[in-house]
Amino acid sequence: MHFCISVSGPKLYKEPSFKSNKFIIHNAISRCCLAGKVNEPQKNKIVEEMEKSSANHFLILFRDASCQFRAVYTMNPETEEMVRLTGTGPRVISPTMVESIYKYSSDRKQFTAIPSKTMSMSVDAFTIPNHLWERKRPGTPKKLGTPK
Repeated sequence: MHFCISVSGPKLYKEPSFKSNKFIIHNAISRCCLAGKVNEPQKNKIVEEMEKSSANHFLILFRDASCQFRAVYTMNPETEEMVRLTGTGPRVISPTMVESIYKYSSDRKQFTAIPSKTMSMSVDAFTIPNHLWERKRPGTPKKLGTPK
């Protein structure tokens, strides 16, 4: 059973377990992942989606260990599943699909790999195994090489 209690007015006390990392992820996207004028339209779209979301915990999906930005996910604390908010990647990622996890350092403006596989509220970014990126698109035959 789930109970929802909505409280209007200023929140004077916030549960420590529901501390949001929205600000950290916002900074990481602005200063590291999508820094610069060329990335502004994409960055603005992502920030807008994050603002619309009621989630407390956001995660960045990287293509691989070179930390190329691909998408922003929200984490469901009960199921620990990550659901894509915006960007490119699987719609839902389960904890078993996670390959490596990262923490963002605001002062160094960089991501550091954490030697763990456990998703928690202290994780800011993650990668998934390469084979999960190689999605077969139906209807587009692979070119087998040109005959010589």
